[in-house]
Amino acid sequence: MKTILTGDRPTGKLHLGHYVGSLRERVKLQNSGEYDKIFIMIADAQALTDHADNPAAVRENILNVALDYLSVGLNPEKSTIFIQSQIPALFELTAYYLNLVTVSRLERNPTVKNEIAQKNFETSIPAGFLCYPVSQAADITAFDANVVPVGEDQAPMLEQAREIVRKMNELYGEVLIEPNIFLSSNETCRRLPGIDGKAKMSKTLGNCIYLSDDSKTLAAKVKEMYTDPLHIKVSDPGHIEGNVVFTYLDAFCEDKKTVAEMKEHYQRGGLGDVKVKKFLLEVLEEILTPIRDRRAEYENNPDEVMKILKAGTAVANEKADEVLKRVKNAMKINYFD
Repeated sequence: MKTILTGDRPTGKLHLGHYVGSLRERVKLQNSGEYDKIFIMIADAQALTDHADNPAAVRENILNVALDYLSVGLNPEKSTIFIQSQIPALFELTAYYLNLVTVSRLERNPTVKNEIAQKNFETSIPAGFLCYPVSQAADITAFDANVVPVGEDQAPMLEQAREIVRKMNELYGEVLIEPNIFLSSNETCRRLPGIDGKAKMSKTLGNCIYLSDDSKTLAAKVKEMYTDPLHIKVSDPGHIEGNVVFTYLDAFCEDKKTVAEMKEHYQRGGLGDVKVKKFLLEVLEEILTPIRDRRAEYENNPDEVMKILKAGTAVANEKADEVLKRVKNAMKINYFD
């Protein structure tokens, strides 16, 4: 059986980095007919590891993330969308897995190290935050997922989950399924830079284009995009390396021939940033307009969105309980069975 597990933390609306890094691929995988089960998790418990002082914001963003999911084309009839904190089995599995992981191994996880530095947690790391790779392993294994579509920055998290699976199976027999990472085939999409040219589009850095941005906001953000600081006059030869506008064209524009011609023209001189940005804006508008339209439909019916989440969570609970029972049987802690 081919099963997918993926998801996002509800710490804000989702952006173009999420879209090209995973959301677009999820929709393709969902519609491919190649997978038996697809579980998509709104990871609110993970969000609380660094937002425990503001659970109301996490609660609000559950609806925002659900709206983004539905607006990009995730279909609740094909994909099970659920809320992490409402699946008790995940927390019990996490407790068992914690016994198989050392603190030093968690501290060496590159994704965790980067986020600790970004959030200034160096001197005071919340234990829940340090241990969230273990929680993520529980999320993956609780649904027997063998395919996990993620962005490239999450690869170390998946490797840690694989280590936990191997250790569990070594100790207790073949009880868990080892997951494999699924990365976008377009390398540009794996780590989309922010509009300011920094390495990654991030809500924390404030350099995002959100899927829900209206046309006016989108135009303003494209206008601000980092290009080539040495390309002062239109006639100047320009550089495309590190030029965010061309990076976005590589990620989003299907007309690769036109993009290649624009790159060549820009590099030899005679093509201005304004014209390239105008072309990018047209490309992004074509993608985002139907997403905005679908979002508006669901925004007008929030009760329906919550019904979708409640139904998906019930399905997810049934599956996670089944895996938890299997784990407890293997560990011989099923005392009353």
